[in-house]
Amino acid sequence: MPAAALKPFLDALTSAERRQIAPLTTPAKIQAFLDAIPYSTEERYRSPLTVLRERAGHCFDGALFAAALLRRLGHPPRILDLLPNARDDDHLLALFQRDGHWGALAKSNFAGLRFREPVYRTLRELVLSYFADYFNSAGEKTLRGYTAPLNLAAFDKLHWMTCDDRLDDIGVRLGQIRSFRLLTPRMAAALARVDKRSYQAGMLGTTAAGLFKPPTNH
Repeated sequence: MPAAALKPFLDALTSAERRQIAPLTTPAKIQAFLDAIPYSTEERYRSPLTVLRERAGHCFDGALFAAALLRRLGHPPRILDLLPNARDDDHLLALFQRDGHWGALAKSNFAGLRFREPVYRTLRELVLSYFADYFNSAGEKTLRGYTAPLNLAAFDKLHWMTCDDRLDDIGVRLGQIRSFRLLTPRMAAALARVDKRSYQAGMLGTTAAGLFKPPTNH
């Protein structure tokens, strides 16, 4: 089944594109590809094929690309949405497992919201590893929850690996599936702001146009 599901994607590749993805034989190498392409500030979704051809993407695009390339390595194409409060953007991860432990790949405008080694026993552990690095441009820690994993195999009929037209359906589904809260209101109210050094480290290399702008009257 994985080989059959991948066939439309692989058939759509040119010989040059096949050579480009041939070295991406581990999750870390897929992440390195994502790190090497520019972060896109465009408000549109790209399929993995479009990411490869345009060599650009934001977190949604990057997660789908990583899921497709992980599928090529034998992993189910699973994604998970990190859910912030109303003062930040959500962030999408592509999930994989090794020896029963979870890891993740991601394209992010923030330095700390990218790759995670597969050392986390549960998805909650994995998600919490992003907590300290998940802050907005005002220095507020904003991560509040996460969704259950979504297996993109359910969208194979929409040709999500090669076609941009119906990718909104994935976003809609992420808003419908079960989600889990990380913090109580009391915890959230007591959070300190990110310290200066952590803020500078997390913002290293950011594209200013892609930053969420929280209201200033907070």
